[in-house]
Amino acid sequence: MNTIIENIRELFHKFAGQPFEHITKIPESGSDRTYFRIQYNHETFIATHNLNVKENKTFISFSKHFKALGLPVPNIFAVNEDFTLYIQEDLGTSSLLNELEAYGHNDFVYTLFCKSIAQLAKLQINGHNGLDYNLCLTGKEFGKQAIMSDLLYFKYYFLDTLKLPYDKQVLLDDFDALSTYLTRTEYKYFMFRDFQSRNIIVNNNEVFFIDYQGGMQGALQYDVASLLWQAKAALSDEWKSSLLEYYMDTIDALLEKPVNRQLFVSQYYGYVLIRLLQVLGAYGFRGLFERKAHFLASIPLALKNLKSFLENNRAGIVLPEFDRILHLLVSDEITSRFNPVQANEHTPLVIKIKSFSYKKGIPKDDSNNGGGFVFDCRGILNPGRFNAYKTISGKDKAVIDFLEQQTKMNAFLNSAFDMVDISVEDYLQRGFESLAINFGCTGGQHRSVYAAEQMARHLKNKYKVKTELEHTNESNWVKEIKE
Repeated sequence: MNTIIENIRELFHKFAGQPFEHITKIPESGSDRTYFRIQYNHETFIATHNLNVKENKTFISFSKHFKALGLPVPNIFAVNEDFTLYIQEDLGTSSLLNELEAYGHNDFVYTLFCKSIAQLAKLQINGHNGLDYNLCLTGKEFGKQAIMSDLLYFKYYFLDTLKLPYDKQVLLDDFDALSTYLTRTEYKYFMFRDFQSRNIIVNNNEVFFIDYQGGMQGALQYDVASLLWQAKAALSDEWKSSLLEYYMDTIDALLEKPVNRQLFVSQYYGYVLIRLLQVLGAYGFRGLFERKAHFLASIPLALKNLKSFLENNRAGIVLPEFDRILHLLVSDEITSRFNPVQANEHTPLVIKIKSFSYKKGIPKDDSNNGGGFVFDCRGILNPGRFNAYKTISGKDKAVIDFLEQQTKMNAFLNSAFDMVDISVEDYLQRGFESLAINFGCTGGQHRSVYAAEQMARHLKNKYKVKTELEHTNESNWVKEIKE
């Protein structure tokens, strides 16, 4: 990490002529890219480190092309010689999803969605001309093969994990029929590929786009379907309908002739279905295979979104086996697998979570149950070994970043979550009153504190259960810090 920061320092100095004043690592998302925010002369910049050179070259080239056309993407200011590091414009810290979560589904947020799809139309149609599709990371076009790939991704990483009975060959025939139907469109321009509210930055009430390096040539409908049917956004049917109309009005003004709206909408719903299944495949891979809690928690939302689609829309083509399987997926029997039992105001269970120092000993359980879970965090690299973290704790951002980004803490906690969840669900169903969970490390200041905080957050978010959190060695390390 220190080497990366030194390389950023050198590249920024070449660009600005002066060293930056401060640099902060931005928490990682789902990609392998590493982002840093640089502060310099009352301005901020984003430095991106990524060993995938092809991906970097695509993003940089696409950005320069779109920027030259006046489209809302970041400026690229500097790139190192081997294309593993670049510095770009900092568009801001608030996404469209952040605005939606902060203000709800009000007129202000609706206006931001209108601005987003209007700029999307310009990016797709105006940005298409002169774009070098030879730089695309996968195929140049989102055609039949790419659609089939998304459907198979859903099949392998989500559908097959549920072990539901189905006619494999008939389902594959339905996949083939749907992908053929959707590729028969005359409206093929630049396709963003992952156009969702997280990739739309809001700054001074204007919108800007990031993360379009996976783009290719494809149907106009795909991106607007991705945005309007994003499960996390939970847009109403009224908003989806009116925003789709607004989008079609916008592209009509940009194209040589208006679109055939009946055909356009019919295929739009086919792309909605493709997008919903692609998202389920991604959640299945990240959640069911990689055991990442965030993605597991997102599966119920995605299934709810799919159920809403099936109840009110059709893909424009008859697909008997596919349709049967999809309706089975959203049945109560299946969705209940991903909707854990949750506590209510009458639930007696209280979970006591403690961090402790092994030098002081494992905390005593005063519930007469004889104890509970004890997780030893000493196998995780200790931040306390480094001077920068000695005077802070596992509740401080610097330690949190260290543990999440430079240790195996995430894997450790995912395993702990899996074990604890079994007991919590059983205890909730059986009406038990108490469960103890303890995390220990050498000093009870960094690793165990962070782990206990995360466990409390996980249980409250997933089960809505009452928790009592205590850092048993806090008085000792607070005293040491003050001294």
